[in-house]
Amino acid sequence: MKLFRHIFFTLVWISFSVPLSAQISPGELSQAHAQLEGISNCTQCHTVGSKVTREKCLACHKEIKDNIVAGKGYHASSDVQGKVCSACHNEHHGRTFNIIRFNKDKFDHAKTGFKLQGEHAKQDCKACHKPEFIQNPKLKKKSGTYLGLNQQCTTCHLDFHQGKLPNCTDCHNFNTFKNAKRFDHKKTRFPLLGKHQTVGCVECHKTTGINGKKVQNFAGLKFDNCNACHKDVHNNRLGQNCKECHQESSFHDIKGMSTFDHDRTGYKLVGKHKLVECRECHKTSLTAPLKHAHCTDCHEDYHKKQFAVNGVSPDCNACHSVYGFKPSDFTIERHNKTKFKLENAHAATSCFECHHKGEEWSFRNIGERCVDCHTNVHKDKMDEKFMPNEDCTVCHSTKSWDVPVFDHDKTGFKLEGAHAKEKCNACHYPKDEKGVKNQIFNGLSQKCSACHKDNHVGQFAVNGQTDCTRCHGVDDWHNSKFDHNTSRFKIDGQHVGVKCEACHKTVINKKGTYVEYKFDNIGCSRCHKDLSKL
Repeated sequence: MKLFRHIFFTLVWISFSVPLSAQISPGELSQAHAQLEGISNCTQCHTVGSKVTREKCLACHKEIKDNIVAGKGYHASSDVQGKVCSACHNEHHGRTFNIIRFNKDKFDHAKTGFKLQGEHAKQDCKACHKPEFIQNPKLKKKSGTYLGLNQQCTTCHLDFHQGKLPNCTDCHNFNTFKNAKRFDHKKTRFPLLGKHQTVGCVECHKTTGINGKKVQNFAGLKFDNCNACHKDVHNNRLGQNCKECHQESSFHDIKGMSTFDHDRTGYKLVGKHKLVECRECHKTSLTAPLKHAHCTDCHEDYHKKQFAVNGVSPDCNACHSVYGFKPSDFTIERHNKTKFKLENAHAATSCFECHHKGEEWSFRNIGERCVDCHTNVHKDKMDEKFMPNEDCTVCHSTKSWDVPVFDHDKTGFKLEGAHAKEKCNACHYPKDEKGVKNQIFNGLSQKCSACHKDNHVGQFAVNGQTDCTRCHGVDDWHNSKFDHNTSRFKIDGQHVGVKCEACHKTVINKKGTYVEYKFDNIGCSRCHKDLSKL
């Protein structure tokens, strides 16, 4: 009993010496809940002997409770169900603490019941969540709230049709308002057939004024007869039932014309002419006389008289047919009767390559020499005497460009032996240190060292130049014609038959790796041991 009295008086002393609220409250409330500050308001949020309960929160935040009961909004999603409010919205962290915290960039809007698609997914949150789109007057006053919006398009968007049409999503998607891809005219009472399919919407659905705003009219249109939209060109002389004579495929497609036998006119419709509308040829009257002896009676000379002789162009059917302007009927055999025969590779070349280099076709004065079409890759690289007047045919033919035929004897360097087997590129297109080929014809030295590496590292050089032909021929590099008896050391006696490598060893020094052929000392002791010292 004494202990209880001691504890009681101690608590009373503490209550008078220190403010009670400071002892009980763990910290200031946020600005949103500042009006609940004070010990007398604790039970507004807390239940005695327990923590903050969900029911207490929802008792004040009725708009959220209504959404939860209705199963709408984020607070009705699986992310929130079963959680207490304080799990996400914690308090007593000071006036400036933001109790509504979430990552806007990572937030899954689909959990609110409204998935962001198309253009909606690109918008900032504040583009939709702003007071002017909220109908509830209490929520409208709350700054920064994400509540109060419904999912109707007209909540955020102007009703362009002024209530004349139902749901926006029946016709429009979330990507663009202007393109009503979801709308299917076939499901209306007036399916679009024939030419109606290509008519712009505004041609029938005129723009009118409703409530002081321009609105395109899509409802209540008359379509019981053609003259609801079209003028009666017959001025009611033939009645109002246009469909008796005309069809939706074309106003000019008169019923009965599709079965008309054009052969009776003396001009049989063949090929592409079968697909041409009557008015394309019969521009004034279907019965008026019409020239048809030549293609140019109806068609323009596409080639602008390039084939004219004495001012008269041949008829188009000389190269083309009524079954299609392309491809041409002008054969290779006919081309070979011109000044330029198509042979070998040229015979496989498309007409476009030579005759349609620019914007228009050209058949006259396009050149006859190779360089008129092909780039002279040897220009300024080869002496003109070997390619006079840039005539590629001196070396090349239309059979194969890569296999030139050239008399190399004319250069003063006859190709013999292994040289005759090499391709031109081996000498005339050597690679540099970076592996890039360089074209060389002019100034190419005829010395072996111009193409070949001196494997003997200058051992046989005379006045700084090595003449490989003293020992080697062009047939076989390894078959040397060197006569050892012409050297300082004649081969005789026991030396006869000794292999070269027995004396001429491979050495490695600053010059590189090579076989040593020249010795300063050719005495016996260079190769043989001095037996007197044994």
